[in-house]
Amino acid sequence: GKTFCQQNTSITTSSYQAAQGNLERRPNCIVRTAVSDCQCALRRSLSEAKKLADEQVRISTNKPPMRMAQIMTFSVRKLPALVLIALFSQAAASPLFEDDAVLEISMVGPLSSLIDEKKNREELPFVLRANDDEFPIKVRVRGKSRMRVCDFPPLRVNFSDDTTKQTVFADQDKLKLVTHCRNGASDQADVLKEYAAYRIFNLITDVSYKVRLAQITYSDTDQGMQEASVDRYGFFIESSSELAGRFGADLVQTSGVTLGSLDTQQAAAVFVFQYLIGNTDWSLVTADLDDTCCHNGDLFEIDSRRYYVPFDFDLSGLVDARYARPDRSLGIRSVTQRRYRGYCISPEALKDAIRAISARKGDILGVVVQVPGFTEKDISTAVKYLDEFFEMTEDVDQLAKSFDRKCL
Repeated sequence: GKTFCQQNTSITTSSYQAAQGNLERRPNCIVRTAVSDCQCALRRSLSEAKKLADEQVRISTNKPPMRMAQIMTFSVRKLPALVLIALFSQAAASPLFEDDAVLEISMVGPLSSLIDEKKNREELPFVLRANDDEFPIKVRVRGKSRMRVCDFPPLRVNFSDDTTKQTVFADQDKLKLVTHCRNGASDQADVLKEYAAYRIFNLITDVSYKVRLAQITYSDTDQGMQEASVDRYGFFIESSSELAGRFGADLVQTSGVTLGSLDTQQAAAVFVFQYLIGNTDWSLVTADLDDTCCHNGDLFEIDSRRYYVPFDFDLSGLVDARYARPDRSLGIRSVTQRRYRGYCISPEALKDAIRAISARKGDILGVVVQVPGFTEKDISTAVKYLDEFFEMTEDVDQLAKSFDRKCL
């Protein structure tokens, strides 16, 4: 592990020792590089992860196996600093979001009533168990399109500060919980792919919503379900107030936004990221039936500049959910067809964003390889889709020109 890290990034002896400590606590991990450190990644030994990555890339792209440094790491010297690293300090995340280990929890309550009466969006009492802690919560359904098409809609979990102190949910108020929509294997994979999309955007910019994956046991006290309990993956999304608190930012409530008010580097990073994952379900204008900007994204003001932070990636090509259909006005037949939906900004800012994201190819594909619960087919499909974008980045000028021709 130490040799591998030293070959691929500059690390100090102390940072390696810190990573080694993580390995001792979690011996089934691998070491991967971060900007100036080695950290403990998930699931497999280094050799097993390399074999899996090589095989997935070979199957999906018909190319020679990639070196481990390409799949799982990046070189610090190659990274443009402007897009990837926030140039202002940020506070630490809450306990829930400062760790990426899968959280094992159970939620017990009137699940059948919650789902059957989803149009009412009424909060119902549940009990949440995590580790050795147990506390009352209130749960209601949420969402728009997913509430219509999903048998198991997304949820909002309402915590009480008094009962969650000294637990992993300390300081939480109301959190979005992304659920499995339906009971098929592909629906479970969709949750994991959307989780991966959030994690990929975390690599691109600090000003992004953190997420925490959970293995959830749902138990229905109404006894209205075919099974007494079901185990599914889901993930919590950081609240807008917590993101704002990390940066000393203000959540902006406005009916519209001017391009000139946006931080150019963040905007370019968002535009290219949305193209990377094949997402067209977003906009910098107010959506139908909404009062504030923006569609599937929030605006934050930091040091007099506005940062658009996207969410909801279930209609992206990377996820490719069974219910996903592109807007007819876009002229594409499938959500897996990429279409640039960014706005017209500086070509140099776009090129910087393309280069920065391309430089993190290894880490981005590494996110996919490391997602718990992914089958080899899931990994292969996701790697192939993302690699199509990285092939385009081999000619940055041409890709930027194509974006400029289609910008809004």
